Amino acid sequence: MAVVKFLVVILLVSALTACAKQPAPRLADISTAYAGPYRLDSGDQVRVTVFGQADLSRIYPVDVSGNITMPLIGSVPARGRTPVALSAGISSRLARNYVRNPDVSVEVQTYRPFFVLGEVQRAGQFPYVSGMTVQTAIAIAGGYTYRADQGGVIITRQGQEKPIRGYASNDGPVMPGDTIYVEERFF
Repeated sequence: MAVVKFLVVILLVSALTACAKQPAPRLADISTAYAGPYRLDSGDQVRVTVFGQADLSRIYPVDVSGNITMPLIGSVPARGRTPVALSAGISSRLARNYVRNPDVSVEVQTYRPFFVLGEVQRAGQFPYVSGMTVQTAIAIAGGYTYRADQGGVIITRQGQEKPIRGYASNDGPVMPGDTIYVEERFF
């Protein structure tokens, strides 16, 4: 009889263990996901300087289709390109029919905003500042709520071909266009 009770207890414990929710696998650390030069996207503003051509030199926004629109040459693809690549593209278009040996410089004037969601005081869109960390982004959003998991956040970042999602610690870097999600703690 004692053996039967022991087996019943073992079966119940194993059944309860099997029913217990398994923890979700932790996302990879996204801190190293940004390698290489900065790539332009919608929401960025670039300063284009065409030396000797004051009418073409100004600040251009990268529109929702990922292009900038310049006088004479029209729409120029910018999404996914580095400022150096965009400069080369503008130079080649200007050299075709409009400017002899154009000297073009492109620099990022204003970066696209980043977003903070979840357990923060003021979720929303915020202007990006160079050198920003998760901790400074959370501070800009008014800090954590009392329910926030302060151990780290989930960041969604635009990759080369598709968005990537991963874990970041409080001292991890924030890039333009990132979406930072602060999870709720359980206890």
